[in-house]
Amino acid sequence: MGEDLTERQKALKERFIKERGYWSEGLWGEVLKLDPDFFEAYLNFSAVPWKKGVLPPKVKELIYIAIDASTTHLYEPGLRQHIRNALKYGATKEEIMEVFELVSVLGIHTCTLGVPVLVEEVKRFEEEKKGKT
Repeated sequence: MGEDLTERQKALKERFIKERGYWSEGLWGEVLKLDPDFFEAYLNFSAVPWKKGVLPPKVKELIYIAIDASTTHLYEPGLRQHIRNALKYGATKEEIMEVFELVSVLGIHTCTLGVPVLVEEVKRFEEEKKGKT
């Protein structure tokens, strides 16, 4: 892809690699080609923790893993990239597994929301049923 980039796009790609520590050709390559202004705005925002943050790189990557593996996101290409990055920064497979275990708790909200509604509606249904007999 590098040969069909403008000089500005090439510079933005290099800056992304320098500030974020990796490059994902699929998604970011396409965004960079389609809209360099948006890509640059995203880079400015997403690189802040890497330039000024206090968390170790491994912890940042574990957080990215949590985001990409969460039930509200489920972004496999990012998950793969951030697992590779976390391993590079010294994360163990056990630490990554613990992130998955913690993130899986997000799904419990189906029950914390649904069960009280179920109990209320069953109670309402039974009361209405009694009223009709």
